[in-house]
Amino acid sequence: MKCAVIAIGDELITGKVVDENSAWISDRLMEIGVPTAMHLTVADEIPGIIDAFRLAGERADLVIVTGGLGPTEDDMTRDAFCKFAGVGAILSEPALEQIKGMFRMIGREMTGNNVKQAMVPAGSELIRNPVGTAPGFAMKVGRAAYRFLPGVPRECKVMMEDGVLPALAALVTGSVFRTRLFRTFGMTESQLDQTLSGIALPEGVKLGYRAVFPEIHLKLIARGEDEKRAMDKLAAVEAEVRKRVGQVIYSDDGRGLEEVVLDLMRGRGLKLAVAESCTGGLIVKRLTDVPGSSDVLDRGFITYSNRAKSDLLGVDPELIKKHGAVSSETARAMALGALKRSDAQVALAVTGIAGPAGGTADRPVGTVHMAIADQNGVWENRFLFARADRTWVRELTAQAALEIIRRRVAGLDEFKR
Repeated sequence: MKCAVIAIGDELITGKVVDENSAWISDRLMEIGVPTAMHLTVADEIPGIIDAFRLAGERADLVIVTGGLGPTEDDMTRDAFCKFAGVGAILSEPALEQIKGMFRMIGREMTGNNVKQAMVPAGSELIRNPVGTAPGFAMKVGRAAYRFLPGVPRECKVMMEDGVLPALAALVTGSVFRTRLFRTFGMTESQLDQTLSGIALPEGVKLGYRAVFPEIHLKLIARGEDEKRAMDKLAAVEAEVRKRVGQVIYSDDGRGLEEVVLDLMRGRGLKLAVAESCTGGLIVKRLTDVPGSSDVLDRGFITYSNRAKSDLLGVDPELIKKHGAVSSETARAMALGALKRSDAQVALAVTGIAGPAGGTADRPVGTVHMAIADQNGVWENRFLFARADRTWVRELTAQAALEIIRRRVAGLDEFKR
């Protein structure tokens, strides 16, 4: 079985919106042994959409379509498919009741044009949408099975997981596919590739790389005649990958770095304080995005100005005057101040120049000093995130700061760049 993925929408063609769905869908399909033959992106225009349906149906057994299922006039996917399949659209009472229920749940009045979303091609099967108002549908035309999902990534992913993948997995026969995803930070894609060069890959095993800023994902896919053989192949290669690059792997179960840090500290009964300058609260935001983070994160200090560093963290104004706000000395003083003014056992501090202005010959834009303090003392290092814009500097700083905490608490090598 091969798949084609079609993403529909003017906003995708013009670049106003980035297509998050297609790559994710292909990734999930590969995990159950369904490779993707093509991706197509089409504007909201019926002839072009029909052409995409026809081309995809000629190249693939399964066609997954996202987008164009909304209530407005520019949502044309449903009408285009009816013309392509040669059927009419009918009102689905279950779909209509689902849409009405969604509006009741959010306490808003349903408008008349939402009834359009309950219209489905005659002979199609409904795909329930538990998190939105656009139901999907499934229908076979010729040799290809078509599945239609909303373009909103959250809705698309939930419906794919609940309404599409289970049925597909049951249909896929023959080989068993098993995967392992390693999330890494600290080495570039080229460095990882060079370090892992020469690993013996058994027949049916693939190793792939994907840059997902600010980290790199390593993915192992193993094919076997049965579950045991696929897992045995996976385990053999995984052991060698960990041997070579184990310290930069922070997760193999889908958790983000902030989740790993919180779980690690929680397991050791430690609390954390964070003092931020150039990141302006981004590190604390990432931590507090995780439910239950309050049992680890004691407090956060946003000390953007020099006065704030002195008032809130007790950093000596003369030290800042002598060495500068972006310096090893100031970062160390910030970390020690955060440790002293909290109930935490670990404190992290960052201060840097995010740009685009403010850099000098000695301290160019992208210069960041980070320090971490605990009962064993203070560790500090200077980072240079060169050729990065303001957003990238801040996001790289936040990621590196979390990696510093992970390594310090786990007893790994200090993180350097």
